[in-house]
Amino acid sequence: MPKLLVVEDDDAIGGVLESTLRLHGYEVSWQRDGRTALAAAADGDIDFVLLDLGLPDLDGVEVCRRLRAELPGAVLVILTARQEEMDVVVGLEAGADDYLTKPIRLGELLARVRAHLRRGTAPPESRPAIAIGYLRVDTAGRRVSVGGKEIALRAKEFDLLARLAEQPGVAVSRDTLMSEVWDAHWYGSTKTLDVHIAALRRKLTESAPTPEQAPRISTLRGHGYRLEQPFESQ
Repeated sequence: MPKLLVVEDDDAIGGVLESTLRLHGYEVSWQRDGRTALAAAADGDIDFVLLDLGLPDLDGVEVCRRLRAELPGAVLVILTARQEEMDVVVGLEAGADDYLTKPIRLGELLARVRAHLRRGTAPPESRPAIAIGYLRVDTAGRRVSVGGKEIALRAKEFDLLARLAEQPGVAVSRDTLMSEVWDAHWYGSTKTLDVHIAALRRKLTESAPTPEQAPRISTLRGHGYRLEQPFESQ
């Protein structure tokens, strides 16, 4: 039975989350602040974390960062009433895999939990390393480098880049990316895709020896994204 850690200081919201998740067969530990959440993470083998960023005792982003270090194999989804993209980006950079905004729709929440846990149990695929200009994507070792410099990517960032790198120069639709990188039965907003792309672009650009060597991901409005071929190969 998957073990879930819910970190939510609002009794009404936390109670609904705990009862709903238990009703659907999950073992749930509900904690109301950052310190008890960190203690619960240290005590048990947690598969999935729902973390409210607005905690009463500790900064939610710092709790996210510490939970990621404590639970490297767990799925970590942040819950936030904040709508600003930068807040979400900061949470993702701190180690979150995804986010949900309040008010939470229970159908979407349950679908996300199932999708992430199902994806986490899928056997890893091993494909040859991909080299595109200065970019190298080692799918077997799950390593990425630009100009010989290795980049630290989150799991979904790596999966997203690897999928785009399979077909450089080819437009990949949003539906395809959500289906293959997240889950075929994804429910709710796909803004998480845009946030992951933004974080991925920034990391690729910052890690490139020169701006010219940075891999470029183009946005195709109304369709999806494309990893561009290097100019010398076009």
